[in-house]
Amino acid sequence: MSAINVNNNDDIDGIAIQGMKRNIRIVYAMAFFHTFMLISPVLVPFFESKGLSLSEIFYLQAIFAISIVLLEAPSGYLADRIGRRAVLVVGSVAHGAGYLFLVFADGFWQLAVFEIVLGIAMSMMSGADLALLYDTERIISKAEDEHSHSIANLTSTKAFANGAGALLGGAMALWSFDAIVVAQAAVSWVCLVLAIMLVEPPVEQTLTPAITLDFKALYKHLLKGDKVLRQVFIAIPLYNLFTFQVVWLVQPYWQEQGLTMLMFGVLWFAQSVTAGVASHCGHAIEKRKGAAFALLVIGILPIVGHFGMAWFDGWYGIGICFVLFFCRGLYQVVLVNALNKRVPAQVRATVNSLTSLTFRFGFIFTGPVVGHIAQTQGLSTALNLLGLASIAMFALIMLPLIRSVRTMQQQSLALV
Repeated sequence: MSAINVNNNDDIDGIAIQGMKRNIRIVYAMAFFHTFMLISPVLVPFFESKGLSLSEIFYLQAIFAISIVLLEAPSGYLADRIGRRAVLVVGSVAHGAGYLFLVFADGFWQLAVFEIVLGIAMSMMSGADLALLYDTERIISKAEDEHSHSIANLTSTKAFANGAGALLGGAMALWSFDAIVVAQAAVSWVCLVLAIMLVEPPVEQTLTPAITLDFKALYKHLLKGDKVLRQVFIAIPLYNLFTFQVVWLVQPYWQEQGLTMLMFGVLWFAQSVTAGVASHCGHAIEKRKGAAFALLVIGILPIVGHFGMAWFDGWYGIGICFVLFFCRGLYQVVLVNALNKRVPAQVRATVNSLTSLTFRFGFIFTGPVVGHIAQTQGLSTALNLLGLASIAMFALIMLPLIRSVRTMQQQSLALV
């Protein structure tokens, strides 16, 4: 069923508002079980137990990224055309099937099949859940200009779920990897039950000319129109990419420190909680210190985190790593909310999918290179290179965005 179109707030009087409110709780619950990853804190050791090297693990993630690249934009397009709920149901089926297959998978190519199926699930669910949540909350509030906290809540829910799963998974790893995989397969099917319970929200028609799902028009809107929108659209996948690399380096980093599997779970939990807390700090920092200051913090933290991990050993390096996860929580609120406020509801799922697609496309090329460098030249070399890349991003991406935001704010004040 495609999304319903409404032209103004009076058109939604007949809609079951309680059903819309239930949507918010269901999307948060879906986010929780989608990211309740028992296997996440020990995924690198788990793959290594299947005979894979660190380079091969990064190749697996590149395959995962390729499957998402092929489906990310089409999935967002489908979500805007046939409805967010239908796409989330399809994604939930793939999510459950992928982890069920992992129970029996062994060796590089079977694990590659698992990554492909999981990529299908991710591409179907990543843009649609955010668009459905945003549209639902906008209809309930009936206020176009009201500051939305839905993205912060969704981000923190995912972070705390990942942390809770990691804490339990780290403890289970002391017993058996097989037990973790079986439990993960069982939990993964909860998303399908929740997706079926969703109600398709109406899509609001704004007073500005509608942006249809014409990709040429969409390109002009994103890259030829609002300067801040263009810079935010570029910044999101790049900051996602260069803070995501450490997710796959942190477990080998812990292995070098001689930590136990239980400690892997504790640290992953702590890092996930850090990202969750940061997602709620994002609005507060932006409100009290201004958007430019929040962007400055987002730009500096990856530099500190990557070089800090490279230059310090033991618990000092482990502690500094937390700033990278704090950064991930910040940008997923500050930048993503800035993007979603600047795009029409009719194409919101498509635009969110395009940012994810760009990030995954970047990982296809950089991930295997980082993995190869980490395996052949050492983790410190890979982290130093990521630090240099963070400096380049700060100079080329973040500083121009900060200047644009300040210019926009000055122009707004001039009109008052």
